[in-house]
Amino acid sequence: MDEILRQFQFRLVRRVTPSTTELIQKWSARALQEDKIIRTSETLSEDHLSDLYVTLPSRDGSGRPAQVPVVGEQLAYGHHLVFFHRRHPERALRWDGTEAEFAPPGPYPRRMWAGGTMVWKKPLRIGEKAVSTAKIASVDLKGETIDDSKVFVKQNITIRREETGEECIREERTHVYLPSGQRGSGRKQESQVPTANFRFSFTPSLTTLFRFSALTFNGHMIHLDKTYAQEREGYPERLVHAPLTALMMLEVASIYKPDARFRMFDYRAVSPLVACRRVSFTVTDDRDNSMRLWAQDDEDAVAMKGWLSYT
Repeated sequence: MDEILRQFQFRLVRRVTPSTTELIQKWSARALQEDKIIRTSETLSEDHLSDLYVTLPSRDGSGRPAQVPVVGEQLAYGHHLVFFHRRHPERALRWDGTEAEFAPPGPYPRRMWAGGTMVWKKPLRIGEKAVSTAKIASVDLKGETIDDSKVFVKQNITIRREETGEECIREERTHVYLPSGQRGSGRKQESQVPTANFRFSFTPSLTTLFRFSALTFNGHMIHLDKTYAQEREGYPERLVHAPLTALMMLEVASIYKPDARFRMFDYRAVSPLVACRRVSFTVTDDRDNSMRLWAQDDEDAVAMKGWLSYT
């Protein structure tokens, strides 16, 4: 009986072996040394933005008067997120519908968007052409056991105006890769959420998720397939896209401060945001020319935190 119990416990605690650590380290070193750059050129199309505008409750007439994109106007903050996506045939995608370029090897097949930073240098204009370059900036393996370990892959992204080469947006974007079998993380209550200066709420529906997936050419099944989300990822429903949550934070900040010029946005995904539950976006004035931002679900679990500076 003791031997059976010992073997059972050994199976439960799967250590990160030296071979796994070495595999990740070698892959990381090779990726950084090769300096692999993914370059994507795209026109900031008013037609594509029209589809985004009718998807966002902050622009479709729900949160403020309905808007239409106009060629020559400044691209709104965060709206670059629906551009510059790699276009792969389905056979080239990973088993969960995500891209393979920056995915680490080993027992870490599941991907989540963990957070990032955006810095605005020069305004992009609707209708012009821009170029995005992305490369791996760092790889970090954390955790001692397979079940609690994670691989964080950070990308550096630069977006330039194609005609002049001017740098317009600098972005850091981090994905976390999780082992198979690790259940979805639970929602986290926030004990000290400051008093809101402004709040905007809406319910991201399954239609919202489908449309945003289409806008970003995102085939990740965690946003599209309920059975997959439940049985393979351990969530009760499909999950809202982290970039949609981040974009909505910026939208709500722009409603609160319509004349502000945003400089830097830093955000972190805290816990999953489940589809068809009402979410509130909260803005709180911080020190001079900055705001703190929260996205909370209908049970006050914090899904994302952010900090935004402006002039």
